[in-house]
Amino acid sequence: MPKGWRVGTLGELCEIVMGQSPPGETYNESGEGLPFYQGIRDFGFRFPSRRIYCTASTRLAQKGDVLLSVRAPVGSLNVAGEDCAIGRGVAALRIKGQHYGFLYYLMKETQEDWKKFEAEGTVFGSVTKTDVQNFSIIIPQTEVILRFNEVVFPMDETIKNNEMQSLTLASIRDTLLPKLLSGEIRVKDAERFVEGKI
Repeated sequence: MPKGWRVGTLGELCEIVMGQSPPGETYNESGEGLPFYQGIRDFGFRFPSRRIYCTASTRLAQKGDVLLSVRAPVGSLNVAGEDCAIGRGVAALRIKGQHYGFLYYLMKETQEDWKKFEAEGTVFGSVTKTDVQNFSIIIPQTEVILRFNEVVFPMDETIKNNEMQSLTLASIRDTLLPKLLSGEIRVKDAERFVEGKI
């Protein structure tokens, strides 16, 4: 291990917020309230997809928090692209005073280690807050973390912008395709709509 690095726990490096499911009647698909991520079903390549919203959020993740799947499959990751509500299948990891990049890539390196929670005798693997807090990691010197973040931040921003643009284009497709197929709008109308959105 390099000089100045040490073995520590995830709880030393970040604040951990375990998700909780609010009452079902507060869920909606119409965009009221905060985006609500319940688990891996909502996870995308790097950022979750808005599917469900919640008007009575009880546990919140902040923009930039690393989202960890705490129910089968345990260890899958995403990053909160905005403030959002999280359900029981998700924990938000908030690195203390740092950009999320280091924490995200550190967690990517540990994904295989989370699989031990899948094999501990339960039908569906899961982890508790104590499991997450006590999860063993290697912690480098603060200067290394800061330098790492300087290097990866521009790449992460490009990934974020590309994924957000992809989600916008998918939303436009989902809006226009049924209207085109039903004859409600014509191709020329759709082209004007898309030009206004891009």
